[in-house]
Amino acid sequence: MGRLGYLLILLLLTSQSALAQTQPSLSSVTGRVQTAVGGVPIQFANVTLHRATDSLAVKTEFSDVQGAFRLEQLAGGAFLVSVTQVGFAPYWSPAFELTAGGQNLANIALQASAATQLKEVTVVKQKPLYEHLADRTIVNVEGSTLASGNTSLDVLTRAPGITVGSNDNLALRGRQGLLVLIDGKRQPMTGSELSDYLRALPAEQLSSIELITNPPAKYDAQGGAGIIAINLKKDQRQGTNGTANAAYGRGQYGKFTTGLTLNHRQKKINAFGSYAYTDRENFQKLTFDRFFYDAGVLQSSSIQRNNGRSHLQSHTWRGGLDYSITKRTVIGVVVGGLDSRFPGFATNRTLLFDAQGQSLPAYRSTINRRPYNPSITSNLNFRHSFADSSGAPSLSVDIDYDRFNRYADQELTTFFSEPGRSAVILDGDQEGHLTIQSVKADYTRNLRQATRLEAGLKATLIESDNDLVFEDIIDGVRTPNLNFSNQFRYKENINAAYVTLTRTLPKLTISAGLRGEQTNVEGQQAIGNEGFDRNYFQLFPSASVQRKLSDKHDLSLSLSRRINRPTYNQLNPFRSYVDATSYRTGNPYLRPETSYNIELTHTFKEKYSAALTYSITDLPIINVVQPASEGGFFVVNRDINLRTLQYYALTLTVPLEPTKWWSVYNNLLLYYNHFEGKVAETMPPSTWATVNVSSNNTFTFSNGWKADLSGTYLAPERYGYERLRARGQIAIGLQKQLWANKASVKLNATDILYTSNVRSTYAYANFEDTFFNRQDTRVATLSFTYRFGNDKLAPIRRRQSGAEDEKRRAQ
Repeated sequence: MGRLGYLLILLLLTSQSALAQTQPSLSSVTGRVQTAVGGVPIQFANVTLHRATDSLAVKTEFSDVQGAFRLEQLAGGAFLVSVTQVGFAPYWSPAFELTAGGQNLANIALQASAATQLKEVTVVKQKPLYEHLADRTIVNVEGSTLASGNTSLDVLTRAPGITVGSNDNLALRGRQGLLVLIDGKRQPMTGSELSDYLRALPAEQLSSIELITNPPAKYDAQGGAGIIAINLKKDQRQGTNGTANAAYGRGQYGKFTTGLTLNHRQKKINAFGSYAYTDRENFQKLTFDRFFYDAGVLQSSSIQRNNGRSHLQSHTWRGGLDYSITKRTVIGVVVGGLDSRFPGFATNRTLLFDAQGQSLPAYRSTINRRPYNPSITSNLNFRHSFADSSGAPSLSVDIDYDRFNRYADQELTTFFSEPGRSAVILDGDQEGHLTIQSVKADYTRNLRQATRLEAGLKATLIESDNDLVFEDIIDGVRTPNLNFSNQFRYKENINAAYVTLTRTLPKLTISAGLRGEQTNVEGQQAIGNEGFDRNYFQLFPSASVQRKLSDKHDLSLSLSRRINRPTYNQLNPFRSYVDATSYRTGNPYLRPETSYNIELTHTFKEKYSAALTYSITDLPIINVVQPASEGGFFVVNRDINLRTLQYYALTLTVPLEPTKWWSVYNNLLLYYNHFEGKVAETMPPSTWATVNVSSNNTFTFSNGWKADLSGTYLAPERYGYERLRARGQIAIGLQKQLWANKASVKLNATDILYTSNVRSTYAYANFEDTFFNRQDTRVATLSFTYRFGNDKLAPIRRRQSGAEDEKRRAQ
């Protein structure tokens, strides 16, 4: 870290030296947003400062409870201000010169009507599908043609820099180990369990997804590779209103989604609720070609073909109430849940061979799974502003209680080719309960000399209890299987505090934060009475410097230290079988990984960006596939720690607008992972640089027509001991607005060329496994959405869960 520190100091010294020269001073644009009828203040309106020459956005803020806003910008030059809010016509101000004395605009009155043509501005744009900010990329799911009828996981797979691996592990910019938040709440799952949860959450419930590569100290330090923050829809209109939607998709099997949202705002009260139902059938075809070695000599091999079918049914619901005690104090409560059933049935055919390739006695098997995952989340929140002015000190407090339950029955029946050998049934029953409790307080205020203070405290308690019982059934006789049965209890307590100071100077913004987390972890297995007890305190510093080099060039540097603690399902030793000799299990001895990250970003014309990223991680967590302790042809899939990981990346973001009706968001990622460590006396194989390219095109036509074309490509890559072949997908969508934009019809088709299937190979000195996974991903979907109710009055409040940290960063 010595060189990183010298680089940061050099940049600071260079910036301070430049500040000694004569520069324009920082000035302010202030004003107030209200309704045209009655002059009611409009809170949380989006107020954006644009350059008058090309309408390029340079700064964005929200109006406060009194409708007031303040935008700070270097004096000199001509600017425009735009204001948008749901249910109101967009507003554009006349151009004005920003002097050192600032600019106080007259009260801005928003008309409750459709988009109109104001003054010299002739084009009113919808929010783009993708937005690139200083520290994150935002995917605006709401209104997306391609999201309709799809799942949250489907939307993520098309997001720039996001990939899903062979074990359903999510990666951002080629790095695994992410913190996933849904409405600010941590999702304590990884791999297939997290993917199944996201498959059960309809994309129609989402407002946006934020991909945060270098989070500030206000966020939990969890997630070495960054954060995926999923934000659910929140209606911001007053009165009684809502949205109803239905979608049906067809691949090989049918996929149905429907939902309803309702919202009522009146004076001091805001009540809201939503419900969605999903019914999706899917197939999965798995192929395993395995070779077992000893001292480099082939000993045996197997060929396995699995064909499965699953049926997902989920209910997603959410309801809440906000009450304004005073004009500066609001209290709210939110309760939600997601109940999903994901039964599946699969058949397996396995052929076994000896060292000479001669056939051995084979077997076939069937597996019947019946998982049921009900969950409930709740939040009590309080927010108070200590003054009516914009930027006044504020305090927010959140109390959260979440409970995730899992009931997973599985019945594995194995039939042998040997004459007279009876079939064996392995009957498994898992019952798991996970509880998350947290209390969080955040305080913000502006200090002297353009300095902003953010500070907070948080305490989290996670408790998990998993009981699994296996029985062998042979010729109708049940026998407890003590080798596979177990009970695993896990408790995790994290106490955290953070402080961040941000100083804004002419052409320079400096931010420094420090987060401290005390971690206490206990784990206990009933079988063998094995356990662990870990207690440690760690500091997680973060810093960023943003320097404006000229009117066209900006440079920023960010540094951070982060941690990735294994989740309970990565530690839980429960076995989930694919077939008679293949299973997935947790690793109770998995240790946390810590990483140091640095990113240097250059932005041209506040639009195009190039970022260089470097990270070094101690004890990186990776997935491995190895011969199991049972011997023979048994294979286990689990997570382990390696020694170190060095990561290098170049990210290019190129948004284009070839015409007024055609916009393109292009993203290119070039990255390289280098692991050090050893598994089965095997060092990780030499790796190579990997390219990830995505292009998303939006076409906006007259008469309410709109189209989207999305394409992604991921070149062959290595991650640890796994080598993945190239993959990607193309998706298209078309939508038409109806009935004065009250309704819309959308048609989309995903994975048109059927190229998103995952092929990979795990290679070690003693074992090689080639894996091919195909699912029902080529789907055509037709959807209908209808919006109803009153949209003429201003909203009171946009509710934010206390865990919804830094939803928007000023550009």
